[in-house]
Amino acid sequence: MSGAATRPRVVLVGPMGSGKTTVGRILAEAWGVGLRDTDHDVEAAAGRTISDIFVDDGEQAFRALERKAVADALAAHDGVLALGGGAVLDPETRDLLGGHRVVFLHVGLSDSVKRVGLGSARPLLLGNVRARVKALLDERLPVYREVATVTVDTDGRPAEDVARDVREAVERLERDEHDQHHEAQEDA
Repeated sequence: MSGAATRPRVVLVGPMGSGKTTVGRILAEAWGVGLRDTDHDVEAAAGRTISDIFVDDGEQAFRALERKAVADALAAHDGVLALGGGAVLDPETRDLLGGHRVVFLHVGLSDSVKRVGLGSARPLLLGNVRARVKALLDERLPVYREVATVTVDTDGRPAEDVARDVREAVERLERDEHDQHHEAQEDA
């Protein structure tokens, strides 16, 4: 494809274990664009791991860093953007996502726990991993659905298949946007 379709901006959201980074990498390669992950941006800006930020400064400090990382990435990145699992909980972030192509990578409890691992070192999963993952999914699912332009199911599917579905959905959205833009110009 040529023109705008070769440099789409897509924002991937979903819980930990949904495959945002893996699918994002496949999409970025297919489209010839960059991949940016806001969790990595937070770690680079802070000079520490997310776990260390949580332990030393608390979740609220992490969320402030995350909010800034997302805002900066949305303003400057023209490729594939993967957001941390909890980024969409912030109302400012949800507002910033308006007008972007946001794909929710939906994952069920069983697949999420398998992918994250029961021995996870993720700060929000300390204690009973399965119970914590379930609580996070229950809390965040309505918010993911609220911000999503498209939802793609990832359960039991290889990342390549998920990426293909995301790519097809985004390219369909781009065609629709292109057609609407031309219709508006003709009506003007």
